[in-house]
Amino acid sequence: MTISRRALLAAGAGAGLLTACGSNTGRGDDAGAGPKLSQWYHQYGETGTEQAVQRYAAAYRRADVSVQWRPGNYDQQTAAALLTGSGPDVFEGGPTLDQIQGGQVVDLTGLVEGVKDDFNPAVLTTKTYDGRIWGIPQVIDMQLLYYRKSLLSDAGVEPPATLDALVDAAGRLTTKKTKGLFLGNDGGAGVLGGTPLYAAGLQLVTDDGKVGFDDPAAARALAKLHQLYAAESLLLGAPADWSDPSAFLQGLTAMQWSGLWALPQVQKELGDDFGVLPFPRDGSGGAPSVPVGAYGAAVSARSRHQGTAKDFVKWLWVERTDYQQDFALSYGFHIPARISLARKADKLRTGAAAEAVRFATEHGYAQPLLWTPAAQTAYQDALSRIIKNGADPESELRTVVRKASAELDRVKRKP
Repeated sequence: MTISRRALLAAGAGAGLLTACGSNTGRGDDAGAGPKLSQWYHQYGETGTEQAVQRYAAAYRRADVSVQWRPGNYDQQTAAALLTGSGPDVFEGGPTLDQIQGGQVVDLTGLVEGVKDDFNPAVLTTKTYDGRIWGIPQVIDMQLLYYRKSLLSDAGVEPPATLDALVDAAGRLTTKKTKGLFLGNDGGAGVLGGTPLYAAGLQLVTDDGKVGFDDPAAARALAKLHQLYAAESLLLGAPADWSDPSAFLQGLTAMQWSGLWALPQVQKELGDDFGVLPFPRDGSGGAPSVPVGAYGAAVSARSRHQGTAKDFVKWLWVERTDYQQDFALSYGFHIPARISLARKADKLRTGAAAEAVRFATEHGYAQPLLWTPAAQTAYQDALSRIIKNGADPESELRTVVRKASAELDRVKRKP
């Protein structure tokens, strides 16, 4: 199974077969001085990424870094390995709240001294717990709304700036051949997550660790998603789901929610006949909303070479800005985690790409570290019932609030 970075942005994301890169790391005869470090990555689907990370490791002169490229259920493999002495020194991951609270990862706060403010704050927040930083963000993925300029122009529709305008635009753009909006084959329940809540000016979890959507504005926002479904303005049953732009490119929908990774293909096939938007704000207290996510580089607390492992992480993900840009933009289309790098990257300086960077910087939010899988499941199930079945949003959210509050109490009680 090949895992994509985009999986970080979709809801719901034992040891399998292990695949190491072997002894051929591309090192020269003078490389490999110092201790041996093991570095783990999940298996990316983008051609050239594995060779790139092997090249980065080979360039590090203060240790012999062996890269392991791991297929299968990477998260479960890593969680199991961190409990043993045979796990990685450095690994790609959240890290998770359980790993942080369980003392399985090392404090990396000092690695970003002097440059902390240059990291996108949304993704850095998800690596921060109890005021300390436990993972260094690598690259950013994001979701956004694509719209076909010519179709909107022909229908006399302006790019929607509010959720009400999005509902109206989707209806006006729907014809016998084209639906107004594609949010995924399930109507958006799987991909949107907390995005409509943030668009209403709310949060999944507040800064002080409480449920952030116990508010009438949440029910009002989610009810509008059902309006889209009930009005038959949504494309359902497309040949490919939301992460693939083919429905948009084939003219099956005038607007589609997808990811930044789709932008090069969209631009290649449509030229200038498209634009991008954040999820539109809802209500007077709302703001545009953009989900972002980033894997982080973490250091295992069981590493016998913690100091060297931390030095390597700092070298690769703080100091070597050339490698950071290369990793983000040479093997796919992603945003560097450093704001300054994103702003000066040639591929991100103009057009829709530059707009996307601005959206991620100004309106980006990441799923909170305290938002547990159980809370996510309860919320997503409720969202599905609201969108598809027209279930009462207030009643559904009351149930989710109770479940999420209990989960927050549980995780905050852990040492």
